[in-house]
Amino acid sequence: QVQLMESGGGSVQSGGSLRLSCVVSVGTFSNLYMGWFRQAPGKEREGVATIENDSTATYADSVKGRFTISQDNAKNTLYLQMNSLRPEDTAIYYCAAARGPKPSWLRGSLLSAYYDTWGQGTQVTVSS
Repeated sequence: QVQLMESGGGSVQSGGSLRLSCVVSVGTFSNLYMGWFRQAPGKEREGVATIENDSTATYADSVKGRFTISQDNAKNTLYLQMNSLRPEDTAIYYCAAARGPKPSWLRGSLLSAYYDTWGQGTQVTVSS
């Protein structure tokens, strides 16, 4: 079974940076579509970023220009570099994997239904 484990969360001040990591066990990027989601208390889960072909990335409007998604195939690890963090970025961040079909963004929203495996989440807290 595909398993995902996130790490790298923490507490930072507004304007700070964090890098999240997601280690993929059992599965490989060759047969998985990877993405990052986040969920704040009382709010719906939202897509943050996706990556394909080891380079092509798509981001939610709220994080464009600040977050960067990348992957290291040799380490089977997905990353999310988060810069210029804002209090509204505070949430639990989840790594997610889909076996297929390829997940898609619809009108700026990532369809979470495509993803069938989720990590346990890592907390990111940004203070003012």
